Formats: sequence, C-alpha cells, structure tokens
Amino acid sequence: MRSTLLSCVALCAFALSTAALAAGGGSSGLDSPQTKPSDPNYTRAKSMIEAKNYQGAMPLLQQVVAKDPKNADAYTLMGYATRKSGDPNGSLQYYNQALALDPKHIGAHEYIGEAYLMLGRPADAEQHLARLDSICVFGCTEYKMLKAAIADYKAGRKPTN
Repeated sequence: MRSTLLSCVALCAFALSTAALAAGGGSSGLDSPQTKPSDPNYTRAKSMIEAKNYQGAMPLLQQVVAKDPKNADAYTLMGYATRKSGDPNGSLQYYNQALALDPKHIGAHEYIGEAYLMLGRPADAEQHLARLDSICVFGCTEYKMLKAAIADYKAGRKPTN
C-alpha cells in the first residue's frame, strides 16, 4: 500500500512539474498568465489586440521590447498583430525573434505555423506542429489549433488573417 501511495505521489509530482514546465516554457501570448509583473504597455497592447486594434498595439509593444529586449511574449504579440494586419510575411521576423529567445514558446510556434499556412508553406507549418507535439507532453490547445489549421489547409480551406 505504501509503495502504491509513493508511486502515485511521484507520478502526480512529475505531471505537475511537466505541466508547469510547459506553461513556463512559453506562453500563448494572448491568454496566458504572466509570471512576472506585466509592463503596463504590454497589458494595454494585449487589450488592444483583443479588440482587433492591431496597428495601435504595435507602438506599445515596441516600447515593451525596447525596455525588455528578451520579452518573447511581446515579440509573439508583435508577430500576431502584424499577421492579423494582413502581413504574414512581416510577422515571421517577430515570431522568429520570440523563438530565438524562447525555443519552447508554444504561442509563437502555433502562430508562426499559421503564418506559414497563409504564405502557402505547409511543410514549415508542419515542422512547428511537430515541435509543439514534443513540447506539449500531454497536449495543448496551441497544438490542436495548428493541427486543425493544417487539416483545413490540406482540405483546400486557405487561412486568412
């Protein structure tokens, strides 16, 4: 009985640490909690993006990365805002910067995959899907979203902004 209990505790601890690592190893950018105090400009930009004011968010995000050049979340949002403004090619630089800072950033992997689909580059999108599959040990929303977008693309439904 005691060994069963210890095994259960060890398994639960492993699962919790893996989930925490996945969450800390990259956030989705738009809806994940910040682990450190958020820059007010980041918070405002995030709200503007949620309201689809992509152009208005960019100067705020540029201020965020000027103060904190290692903020992968801000670069991911810059990519998202750029892509949603109709420039998927321009978004790649921001997603790549986010991934250079945080190679396990799940949001950046999802969003760059979606940008690649918009650019007609499904093989590149599938590489990011494979990366998400390895990062998201127990699965994650970002993996499911990119997988569905790739399936839609292959079915002839091209993504738009």
